Amino acid sequence: MTVNSSLRINLELSCRFLFEEKKEMNATTNAFQMAQQQFDQVANQLNLDQQVREYLRWPLREFHFRIPVRMDNGLIRVFNGFRVQHNDAIGPCKGGIRFHPSETIDTVRALATWMTWKCAVANIPLGGGKGGVIVDPATLTNSEKERLCRGYIQQVWRNIGPRQDVPAPDVGTTPQMMGWMMDEYSKLAGEYTPGVITGKPVGGGGSLGRTEATGYGVIYNLREAMQRLKIDPAKCSASIQGFGNVAQYAAIGFIELLKGKVMAVSYWDRDDRASYTVSHPKGIDPHFLKSITDQYGSIDKEKAKAQGYQIEDANAWLSKDVDVLIPAALEGQINAETVDLISSKVRIIAEGANGPTTLEADEQLKKRGVFMIPDFLCNAGGVTVSYFESVQNDMNYYWTNREVLERLDDKITTAFHSVYEMYEKEKVYMRDAAYMVAINRVVKAMQLRGWI
Repeated sequence: MTVNSSLRINLELSCRFLFEEKKEMNATTNAFQMAQQQFDQVANQLNLDQQVREYLRWPLREFHFRIPVRMDNGLIRVFNGFRVQHNDAIGPCKGGIRFHPSETIDTVRALATWMTWKCAVANIPLGGGKGGVIVDPATLTNSEKERLCRGYIQQVWRNIGPRQDVPAPDVGTTPQMMGWMMDEYSKLAGEYTPGVITGKPVGGGGSLGRTEATGYGVIYNLREAMQRLKIDPAKCSASIQGFGNVAQYAAIGFIELLKGKVMAVSYWDRDDRASYTVSHPKGIDPHFLKSITDQYGSIDKEKAKAQGYQIEDANAWLSKDVDVLIPAALEGQINAETVDLISSKVRIIAEGANGPTTLEADEQLKKRGVFMIPDFLCNAGGVTVSYFESVQNDMNYYWTNREVLERLDDKITTAFHSVYEMYEKEKVYMRDAAYMVAINRVVKAMQLRGWI
């Protein structure tokens, strides 16, 4: 193959890819607009100064870059990458890196913004950041993934670091990928720097408890909410969207820690290019489903059917007659079109995902009296244990799994009660109460540093 023909093929692929990206952007909710609207709503309630609002509505820094990667076939493919640093008044930016085919800069901006509020509401000394690459990792070999990970770090290493910005895994990335990224940074920096990345493999600078942290954090929040609302979790059932890491451990925790039942989960089938709900009339067994799930969260539906599971349409998880809904997949899933599918039996929504509920849906849920545990409180378990990992890296001393989970439980419980107290005091929606706690802490840090 000639050089010109190789370039032509890659140009065609890039154009096709960018067209699909644009089409996807137009078809989905703009997450950053949603994040700004949520912020504006609470800023009005707080009578926040207009100058301070402008400071907080937009990220402080953004990095856009191209990552050329030589593929296993010898051709070079160029990927689009981002890193956004929203606010670092409280401490270094913190946030994962997504590898997703429909990633956009606005999604990354939104997630970085929510990370600021998440770290603040959890009361950990970190700010908000996020990264992304437009790619479907399932289409790459392990060696191609490694080269892409190292290429990402080569583009941003001067702008990240243990005291600047600490990335972590997110949708489409894994502990092993974080290990490659940490190694590449250490090579470029000229010293072993495990604290530059969290979510690394255990034995390679990672922390025990990180795998289950986000899902268990959801459960700790639910436990405290049920205590406040005088609900017996052992008499409750739940339905979960997704079956990735967060959803898996939320399901395990709901059954094993709260003694409730999980009636359904959903997943994306990569072969069919469609979403399904997997349910069982007696409740699912998350350990069994996990055993027949691939690394990207796709469940083997034939093996599930053989064990008496039902395969239903994508939104069936929403309409189950359960007490608790746990959206634990992507943003914008409970929206103006889907909110009416939610059963009148639902009493609590615990947002395991980032931004799963749109503003329009929020208004409907408020009217129905559904108790909302908002995303940046509910799923703060992951970033909390990431912070613990950084602390352990700094000390070069590592805690046991029990120590990590006990510290996590304490942090999450304290965070929930700080938000609940604001909710009771101000008589506002739980999401607004969480924003009030977080914004007040960030603004105070900005004042103490002389920024405002």
